[in-house]
Amino acid sequence: MRIDQSVTREILSRTDLAAFVGQYVTLHKRGRDLVGLCPFHAEKTPSFHVHPDRGFFKCFGCGKGGDAIRFLMELENLRFPDAARVLAKRAGVELADEDPREGRRRSEREAIYDANKIAASYYHRLLLQDPRGEAARRYCESRGISRSTIEAFQLGFAPPEWSSLGDELHRENIEVQIALAAGLVKARGEGRGVYDVFRNRLMIPTYATTGETVAFGGRALADENPKYLNTGTTPVYTKGRFVYALNVARRGAAKSGTLIVVEGYLDCIALHQAGFDNAVATLGTSFTAEQAAELRKYAENVYVCYDADLAGQAATAKSVDILIAAGLHARIVALPAGEDPDTYVRSKGADAFRTLLDAAIPWVEFMLDRELQRISGGFTTAAEIARRAEQLVRSLPREEWDRWRVYVAGKLRLSPDDLRLSRIYADPGRFSPKAPPGARFTRHLAPAPKRVTFERDVVAAFVEEPLLLDEYAGRIAPGAFVDPVLREVLEQLYAARAELRTVADVTALFAERGDVVALLAELELGERSKLRRFEDTSQRRAFLDRVAALLDARRRAAEVREELVTLEHDISSLLSEGRPIPKEIKERQVQLEDALREAEHKRERKEVSTTSNGS
Repeated sequence: MRIDQSVTREILSRTDLAAFVGQYVTLHKRGRDLVGLCPFHAEKTPSFHVHPDRGFFKCFGCGKGGDAIRFLMELENLRFPDAARVLAKRAGVELADEDPREGRRRSEREAIYDANKIAASYYHRLLLQDPRGEAARRYCESRGISRSTIEAFQLGFAPPEWSSLGDELHRENIEVQIALAAGLVKARGEGRGVYDVFRNRLMIPTYATTGETVAFGGRALADENPKYLNTGTTPVYTKGRFVYALNVARRGAAKSGTLIVVEGYLDCIALHQAGFDNAVATLGTSFTAEQAAELRKYAENVYVCYDADLAGQAATAKSVDILIAAGLHARIVALPAGEDPDTYVRSKGADAFRTLLDAAIPWVEFMLDRELQRISGGFTTAAEIARRAEQLVRSLPREEWDRWRVYVAGKLRLSPDDLRLSRIYADPGRFSPKAPPGARFTRHLAPAPKRVTFERDVVAAFVEEPLLLDEYAGRIAPGAFVDPVLREVLEQLYAARAELRTVADVTALFAERGDVVALLAELELGERSKLRRFEDTSQRRAFLDRVAALLDARRRAAEVREELVTLEHDISSLLSEGRPIPKEIKERQVQLEDALREAEHKRERKEVSTTSNGS
């Protein structure tokens, strides 16, 4: 869709840039500018500036800048026409719309948005007005969902018939291929038409923050399986990317500076009905980095309120890792056993839930408590508990060690000095018998292989941030390691990578391996090297990328060398038989020798880069 420049100017002139950006970013006055944390990259010191009088924004951290349309394009990953259309509607500027039914004149995504909008309207109408929706209306009443909440979230009802929605889409001239792509219908097979995906369910639409209907969740009205049926991956929807109710919660987040993250649709809806207008849900998926990035656009502080059961607590732990990595501040809301946010707020009321929010604990305390339960159980000795607890403390930022060492020691009924000195007492070398004066001893031991510096640093990088293991499993092979201990450690890290989220997880993995524990202690879990320290994820990735490139260069050099040896063997055989050497073999020999020199040169440069100070 082509938009005239005069129309673009009118859209921008009618858009209050400060008010618009302020919906997404908390801004503070600084001279003539407004300043806040950039929504496009993680930062702790504000470098994002808005200039309302000149109508543009600029981040001096990541370099992004532009007008209101550009801001929306970057924020929501929209094309220029789509962002302009959203702002035009907001500013009251009329644009010449294309016919929404003409698939050739618009993208598949827009056609799917339209099909989803028609489906949401149809489901909503059936829930509110149609006799077939009576059972769904009774279900909503049993869950305490009011009519105003039904309307606010556009809840609906999918009737039990197999082609009810399909017929409605046909009446609205939605092509079957679009309905299939949207995940609203499925093909019967053998050319026998299609049938509705959602039947006899309470329908809960999910909206993008720009207003489009992107997906649906269907809740069974009785004890049916599955309890929830959700839209699969479509051209407009990917699981783990969208956050339910963020389109409405962002306003509450702008006021309070916080978001409440829950697991289920109905948990979120119940909180909104109780007055917590900053609640969102993760759409029944494991929390993802993409969702964390979405939350960070609207708030820096997050309350995590998952179910009180074991599965909910495990989900909380995984979510915390991702939230912290995204630069968010997290506090954990502790629900009573057997409760979820929906049941709690309906039975105890809004004030009781607000009390839980006020009592929410810092994420560090939550994670420490979980790990302390694990390391203090069984028949573990007090000395071993102290050593593991100290390792746990040292997995935190160094400036936090003293504070949390006191907390951990108190939970374990030990003194902070017990933890602090545990690393010294665990080192048997410090308590070796002292040789009498003048005595000389000769040790006849096989020399241990020299540990290559980059091998130690690779393991240390993965120990500090286990979430990187999956990313490099196919690029940094354990077989390339010279040190057998480090090679085995890396093999085990890769094998268990699905379960490793924190330093404490790694420590627990090797808890029964004294030699590996000693190695990890030597690396000091974050304080390990005076030559190389990784301040953040980007530095670890940069180093690991260099190692991967080095290993690739070594592999290529070995392949060239092997082919060259084979070729020279063939040449020797020809000469011994008194036969001439073909021209193509001579040319190939020259090519391989040149390639080997180039590969060795690249490998040497990679070696220098990988072992250089401060890498």
